[in-house]
Amino acid sequence: MSLTSAATLATLDKTGPRRITDLAVAEGVTQPAMTVLVRVMEESGLVERTTDPSDKRVTLVCLTEAGASYVRTRRQAGVDAYARLIDELTGDEVKTLEAALPALLRLAELESPTRDEPER
Repeated sequence: MSLTSAATLATLDKTGPRRITDLAVAEGVTQPAMTVLVRVMEESGLVERTTDPSDKRVTLVCLTEAGASYVRTRRQAGVDAYARLIDELTGDEVKTLEAALPALLRLAELESPTRDEPER
């Protein structure tokens, strides 16, 4: 799976159903490229298109259960990889990481789409 496909699935998991044009902007690709990407992911069973309940003219892309499962599996694989790497660190290096956790958590908060700033 391409990085753009994986990132698109993660965006849908994080933000919920989105228009293709919104996904294209969020992932930094053109609308036609995102349309093709969504079609491929749809054929793979990872996403589906639904009608926006607030505006029946609008089509939204949303994760299927298979898509959500894929995102969860990828995230867990990342967690497992970091855990294995952290196990290789010295005690002092682990303490340094622990001391950095508040700053890292703050960075995650700053990146959160729930802030008042527009999403990227």
